[in-house]
Amino acid sequence: MTGQLLTAGDGPVVRCRLCGRPAAGPCARCRVSVCGDCSVLTDGGATTFAICLTCARGGTSLDRPWLSLLAWLGGIVLAIAALAVAIVALR
Repeated sequence: MTGQLLTAGDGPVVRCRLCGRPAAGPCARCRVSVCGDCSVLTDGGATTFAICLTCARGGTSLDRPWLSLLAWLGGIVLAIAALAVAIVALR
């Protein structure tokens, strides 16, 4: 029962992972229980989602995924170029 507390015979209450108040629901991104004050509403297609402040600070920037994709593709291109140079040198 991590994150839960019994109060006045009402049953278990899930607590916010960030501040400890009763949680309103899970973050749409990381699934951590958060309260209304520790979450931000964000548009995601046809509906609105609530994400925690930790995920909201991470932002929606695609710089990092694009850079890692380009680095991965660059590594493949360099490996093919090294293989081509090795084949030409062995001729």
